[in-house]
Amino acid sequence: MFLSMYLITLFGNLLIILAVSLDSHLHTPMYFFISNLSFVDICFTTTAILKMLINIQIQSRVISYGGCITQMYFYILFAALDDFLLTVMAYDRFLAICRPLHYTVIMNPWLCGLLVLVCWITSALLSLLESLLVLQLSFCTGLEIPHFFCEIKQVVLLACCDTLLNDMIMYFTAVLLGGGPLAGILYSYSKIVFSIRGISSPQGKYKAFSTCVSHLLVVFLYYCSRLGVYLSSAATHSSHSSATASVMYTVVTPMLNPFIYSLRN
Repeated sequence: MFLSMYLITLFGNLLIILAVSLDSHLHTPMYFFISNLSFVDICFTTTAILKMLINIQIQSRVISYGGCITQMYFYILFAALDDFLLTVMAYDRFLAICRPLHYTVIMNPWLCGLLVLVCWITSALLSLLESLLVLQLSFCTGLEIPHFFCEIKQVVLLACCDTLLNDMIMYFTAVLLGGGPLAGILYSYSKIVFSIRGISSPQGKYKAFSTCVSHLLVVFLYYCSRLGVYLSSAATHSSHSSATASVMYTVVTPMLNPFIYSLRN
């Protein structure tokens, strides 16, 4: 089942990237960000479950310490990138609907590239910080991680030393990555709703809103699945429940994104 879902995710997002690259009509800021999101989703899902799929085939559940840290670093990197790219896409929709006359001037290729670059640099630095802090911890040998990948919270719980600093940084990062981008998205859409309400014709309102539906669905799926991971972990303290909820976040949502974005075409 996981292999099928992974292949659907891989090929679905690759088709999005190829379509945007080959069709000149799709060389717009919105589709530039969509293709970047598709690339990040491929990397995100690959980081989370590829090792598990390999282990299933070779009948092994072992991952080295270095492999675990590497997986954790890239998992945090691509999770953060998802957050920031969805925020940038909300800003793009805000400009397209609220500042249509200035949209093409503001969202020029240089700015689009710069926004994506800032997303990558910020995500890489946050991921590096958390990974380096984990490297400072002491672990016993032969530990078992109760998850299908090296999720940072589960790894820190296995440490044989004080983890107060790690816990503080983890919660700070969670608030930063959860609250900051979500606040930006909500602010952008509050302005969009206000602007759409000012459009007189029903056709104009529908046309403006239809350009946001795909992004809204992806944001809804993304944050609901993340909330599910948090609630299942906080409410039950069960690693099994947390791992089950993580499947939705790491596999199902990236798998559905290409279908959602293809609906507008």
